[in-house]
Amino acid sequence: MSSRVSVASILAESARRYPTHDALVLGEARIPYAAVWEQSRRYAAVIRDRGIKPGDRVAILIPNVPQFAFAYYGILALGASVVPIHSLLKSEEIAYALRDSGAKLLIAASPLIGEGLPAALEVGVDILAVLDGGPAEVLRLEVLAAATAPIATYLARKPDDEAVVLYTSGTTGKPKGAVLTHDNILWNVQTIAFDTIEIKHSDVMLGALPLFHSFGQTVVLNGGFRAGATIALVPRFEPNAVLDLLAKENVTLLVGVPTMFIGLLEAAKTNPIRPPLRMAVSGGSALPVSIIEKVKDVFGIDIYEGYGLSETSPVATFNQERYGRKPGTVGCAIWGVDVEIANSEIPDRIEFMPTGERGEIVIRGHNIFSGYLNKPEATAEVVIDGWFRSGDIGIKDGDGFISIVDRTKDMIIRGGFNVYPREVEEVIMRYPGIKQVAVIGVPDEVHGEEIVAVLVAEEGVNGEELREWTKGHLGSYKYPRRIEFVDEMPLGPSGKVLKRVLAERFS
Repeated sequence: MSSRVSVASILAESARRYPTHDALVLGEARIPYAAVWEQSRRYAAVIRDRGIKPGDRVAILIPNVPQFAFAYYGILALGASVVPIHSLLKSEEIAYALRDSGAKLLIAASPLIGEGLPAALEVGVDILAVLDGGPAEVLRLEVLAAATAPIATYLARKPDDEAVVLYTSGTTGKPKGAVLTHDNILWNVQTIAFDTIEIKHSDVMLGALPLFHSFGQTVVLNGGFRAGATIALVPRFEPNAVLDLLAKENVTLLVGVPTMFIGLLEAAKTNPIRPPLRMAVSGGSALPVSIIEKVKDVFGIDIYEGYGLSETSPVATFNQERYGRKPGTVGCAIWGVDVEIANSEIPDRIEFMPTGERGEIVIRGHNIFSGYLNKPEATAEVVIDGWFRSGDIGIKDGDGFISIVDRTKDMIIRGGFNVYPREVEEVIMRYPGIKQVAVIGVPDEVHGEEIVAVLVAEEGVNGEELREWTKGHLGSYKYPRRIEFVDEMPLGPSGKVLKRVLAERFS
């Protein structure tokens, strides 16, 4: 197949169409599209001068600041691929990603270089810094870029060439590098921006989702840039400050994960500001219907929920206007993608379940990754007969809407009965004063597993009263036998509650 594509073309095209329109906003800094593309091409020239060639991998350890975009598109413009690294990792974990990916260079933000530099030294990888405050011995990429002529344009790649390697925080074992091609990302971005969310050139998007994560990268950065929208960057999510920012920048499109919406609702209790939002988009993990209803009451907007994984570029399903919206579901398959429910107990072939029956969500289409880096056996376990096995349990209704019931690994088996934590969580969220809930299974001598509800709640919520209340709303094998209170939930990079951490704590 001929060379004809590049994810870098997303930025190049918008710089040509909207050169003076704000692409990125951070604090008082406003950077138009032409300037973002010029900086990216300068970064590319510096990276090239460090010996990086097409097909090489470059890791980036940068929070949500403009330099993430400069580095991301600069690397892609060179024909190299990007290995985004989660900004909360420790040096040992960073070293693992550098070694596993075979990255030739690490670009690290100075605030994160305390973990990045030891990792680069351990693996023997070249390192450059962005932002102030790094050690003098690490050269600053911005300084080098200012003194280097930009490359002319991007290098075109083949559609199935590698573009990005995303490390997924598997529930077991070491993270795996999911390889996304230029085609994977371009199709997903095109479908999301114009066929699903329908991002407008006039939109201002909240850029609070981590850009190192597939959701923030595809939907916000690439999706926003494809439409020529403005992205208001948020390096660290603090609900009150974000609520102020939404009003100050006239944000119209709020893209987040459930924990962000919960935080904004909490901030709105004491902050009267209501921004001019037109819609909200949620993904990352299941959003309780009660939160969707509260956001509608408080901010006057609908939340459109979607679903996907790093391996699906990431979006696979979405609530879309054309099919109507069903709160509590993650919508229908997006254009060019098929989503079905398969028997989760048959590992080596795909056997579809009848409509309305529970099973494993399986996906095929333009969004399916090309495999796990250097792990053909792991790839073969999840890609069967052309379908990607998600590891999530779901139901598909007669209209094609998918409801996520749970992760196959989160399912609790109590006394031989399957209990899906999501179902129990939905019920508990309707109890007054509950801010967040995570339902987990812990080992139990009698029943195999026992059900524990871990809560973040307002003062005065009584665990015993709540437990009695759940008995009236859930089957006798489903209600939580134990109620535990925490000040805050342990969260992963995309805002998901880390249930394995809770399970270890309360087992």
